[in-house]
Amino acid sequence: MNNVGISYLLWCGCFFGLAGLHRLYNGKIFSGLLWLFTWGFFGIGQFIDLFFIPSMVVDENNLRMRPKLDPPQLSNFPGLYVSPPTTASKPVSPAQLMILLTKAAQKRGGKISLTQAVLDTEIPYEDVQDTLNQMMKKGYIVPGNDPDKGFVVYDFLEL
Repeated sequence: MNNVGISYLLWCGCFFGLAGLHRLYNGKIFSGLLWLFTWGFFGIGQFIDLFFIPSMVVDENNLRMRPKLDPPQLSNFPGLYVSPPTTASKPVSPAQLMILLTKAAQKRGGKISLTQAVLDTEIPYEDVQDTLNQMMKKGYIVPGNDPDKGFVVYDFLEL
């Protein structure tokens, strides 16, 4: 964690010809080097930084505290952490998935949507959709529409 006091101490390096040390300390490498070679951007930037050092420290500390993400877990929105997808601990066969879907539908009064099925089984959308399509072809379920929202609801006929 960076410290405001240390940043101000490094700021004083400008009196010894080492302007921009506070910026390097706070992770602003490009501007820190620019300040170093131009004596704090001709002294103007160095003076202005007296007022911005606390926010620089906070920004750097927040950046360090952000969780490290693998590329597949990154979101399209900066600063938004997306948790990694959950999967079942063991691979589930199509027959087992049919049983899981039937149990999930039973808990919901015999009807279930695709999203509800995914949430209840923790199986990816594609696998659940494929299994629901197989169950429709075999005549176990009938698709319908939710009267209020219009999304597809699967009706398990025997429940």
